[in-house]
Amino acid sequence: MNRTHTKDEGFTLIELLIVMMIILILTAMAVPRFKSAIVNAKEAVLKEDLHVMRMAIDSYTMDKQKAPQSLDDLVTDGYLREIPVDPFTNTKDSWVTDMGDSLHSLDQSEPGIDNVHSGSQETGADGQPYSTW
Repeated sequence: MNRTHTKDEGFTLIELLIVMMIILILTAMAVPRFKSAIVNAKEAVLKEDLHVMRMAIDSYTMDKQKAPQSLDDLVTDGYLREIPVDPFTNTKDSWVTDMGDSLHSLDQSEPGIDNVHSGSQETGADGQPYSTW
């Protein structure tokens, strides 16, 4: 049987352009949401890491009757498995520690680290710099 086609098969240039425009519109809508989801996830990780490190500092201070002199003391003595990576600077060395002059308990013999912050200079979704969290 011999078939004759009266119309060429395939897509026209207009049809391809319409499909490409639809893809671009969907991409333009998805990218900002994806980026904000990444920032929200990093902020959640930062909050959790700060909470864990601050709890470890407090536990170390109460157990040893002295504050840690560095974050490495927390790892060495088993209060942390490892120093976490700051999610905004992507390094372990960027944490900023506050060395307190005050003693947190009557038995504490010397001051040391009493708080830790991110080393990032970026501003969070709440308008506060990450370095103040």
